[in-house]
Amino acid sequence: MNTFLIIDGMNLTRRLHATMGAPVDGAQLQQRLEQACDKLKRLHQPSHLVIVWDGDNLSWRKQLYPDYKKGRKPMPEDLAAVLPRLKQALTELGWHGLQADSEADDVIATLAAKLVAHQGQAMIVSTDKGFAQLQHSNIHQWDYFAKAPFDHAALQTKLGVDLSQLLDFFALAGDSGNKIPGIAGIGGKTAAGLLNQYHDLANLYQHLDQLNDKLAAKLGAGKDMARLSYKLAKLNQELPLQVSLRQYRC
Repeated sequence: MNTFLIIDGMNLTRRLHATMGAPVDGAQLQQRLEQACDKLKRLHQPSHLVIVWDGDNLSWRKQLYPDYKKGRKPMPEDLAAVLPRLKQALTELGWHGLQADSEADDVIATLAAKLVAHQGQAMIVSTDKGFAQLQHSNIHQWDYFAKAPFDHAALQTKLGVDLSQLLDFFALAGDSGNKIPGIAGIGGKTAAGLLNQYHDLANLYQHLDQLNDKLAAKLGAGKDMARLSYKLAKLNQELPLQVSLRQYRC
């Protein structure tokens, strides 16, 4: 079975950068990034690998909802200055890179989905909780910094819902980290309670008459925003990528 190691390039690099003193020593960061990639390769023994990088184009999410990720800290200037050199160094060492048009997340999700559709397995290296929505037995997520699989059980406990309900949860309660709005006045505890009782958005909205008037009114008024939030949170697994798996063979 083919095993595809897919590294979320900016997630790994920014997290490594955050552990170092600013301004960053570019040579030291490069060394730590190369060491991290080597460790991941030795540990997972993939048949194929790729590092996916975020692109500079405006994402479809930002076009759909201009406040998406609004207020997030920009990339530190010292990291931005050395990033092209980091990418080039990895390429020269034989690490295959793939530049997304905008956000890397959809590219990563598409690569993973395509591989498992052809009886392979994917290992996504990222601490982004959004990948937890990829519910497939052959799609795995690894936390490099915890040196362990991403703790999906802890995420379920924290949110109070099953991971199969993750998008419905974000639709109701939003996701503050990405500035996904959710429904005004619906917090995480309320969202989890509703989903535990009604399982998903569709069933919930069919039973608004069972809720108290105040809550039903909030849900009714926020229905369009819930749909938008669901769409923003959902990863696109069907991007038309012009790539072939053999390009990324180890």
